[in-house]
Amino acid sequence: MLTIAPFRGLTYNYREGKDLSNLVAPPYDVISHEEQQAYYQADPHNVIRLILGEKRTGDSDWDNRYTRAADTFERWQSNRHLIRSPRPCLYLTAMTYDPGNGMAIRTRWGIISLVRIEDEGSGIILPHERTFSAHKEDRLKLYRACGAQLSQIFGLYDDRENTVLNACRTSADLTPQMDFQLADGTRHRLWMLEDPLLFKQVADAMREKAIFIADGHHRYETSRNYRNILRARHGRKPADKSYEFVVMYLSNMRDEGLTILPSHRMVKRVPGFQEASFLEKAENYFHIKPFPVSSSGMADEYETHKDVLQKAGLNRTSFAFFHHGGDRWYLLSLKEGAHGEMGDELHDSLKKLDVVVLSRLVFQGCLGFTREGLDDDEIFHYQSDTPRALSSVSSGEYQMMFMLNATKIEHVTEVAENGLVMPRKSTYFYPKVLTGLVFNKIDPKEIISVP
Repeated sequence: MLTIAPFRGLTYNYREGKDLSNLVAPPYDVISHEEQQAYYQADPHNVIRLILGEKRTGDSDWDNRYTRAADTFERWQSNRHLIRSPRPCLYLTAMTYDPGNGMAIRTRWGIISLVRIEDEGSGIILPHERTFSAHKEDRLKLYRACGAQLSQIFGLYDDRENTVLNACRTSADLTPQMDFQLADGTRHRLWMLEDPLLFKQVADAMREKAIFIADGHHRYETSRNYRNILRARHGRKPADKSYEFVVMYLSNMRDEGLTILPSHRMVKRVPGFQEASFLEKAENYFHIKPFPVSSSGMADEYETHKDVLQKAGLNRTSFAFFHHGGDRWYLLSLKEGAHGEMGDELHDSLKKLDVVVLSRLVFQGCLGFTREGLDDDEIFHYQSDTPRALSSVSSGEYQMMFMLNATKIEHVTEVAENGLVMPRKSTYFYPKVLTGLVFNKIDPKEIISVP
């Protein structure tokens, strides 16, 4: 059964009147080096100093980005830049944002709480994407140095009647404890809920549900690894020790504010690439339709490209293919029966995914990459900003791009429910959950009060 619990979160001291927009940041793994420097300049207390500290010449085992994060974390608590709630809370959040593409302003609601960490295969907390050891090793070093979970894992649950969120919104005051707006216009609000009757109501409503990890797969596996380290050191009893839990941001997958963006595939180089040869091979699997590239550039007509792709994708897997120097772009639509070319060992729920079709039939079948080669970060990159992606192909920064439609939420849940995982970066849930709203300090002696 799923176990949800309130906790005594650490937050920035919102009573100081500081501009909270200068203190928060996106998850560490979507921050570029240039953005990292901008967050450093935004405020001396920006969360970047905790989640993605600078590397320095001369770093050692006793002085490095992780030890500096730990020192900063303790100092901010000592001088009360960070304050800990005196009582356990659930944290209700509302994120109001512009999804772009002419769509109306949306608000995504979420609840930040502790969730009991489950062992792999439990069927209670379900991942859907692959993870990589280097990322987990990095996060584990930060966990061990700081003794805290600094970012929420983004989880989705299914609640047709919206029972959980309605209960939390009823319990919330009219005025949130935090209310600020980022430079892009996104508004963030947070309420600290302290009602024990609410805790019981939420815990009971969630008990029979499963959580699908939307974002934070590496951090979730790291929390399990960290739990196992502390179990070996401090024991497994009593059962509700603080390290048995991880902090999550939970949102109803039926929330009208939930947006999934596509994650376009960007390719730095394909040795020996020839357009004619590639298209000849692709014709074995796809119907191919050419379109002229505008004289003003690929990015100028991205709305047209997107509309063509979305219409084609209603009936079958389709991609838009662009390459540097080309005077045409191509719509590739999967032929009837071509799913059979992907191999009998592949589960039917995976064959439905555009990203899997692209990996198997295009990258491996037509361009000659191995499965291991698809994980080469020097060659493959991912971009959800369509105009930026197209511009980077026009400029020659990337040799080619495959534009995708967004993965459907029902496909994400189907894959997870079958105990399977998608290729990396199969989904891009937007906007990302902010880092810096609430931290979870892990005291091995602390016992979590489970409703």
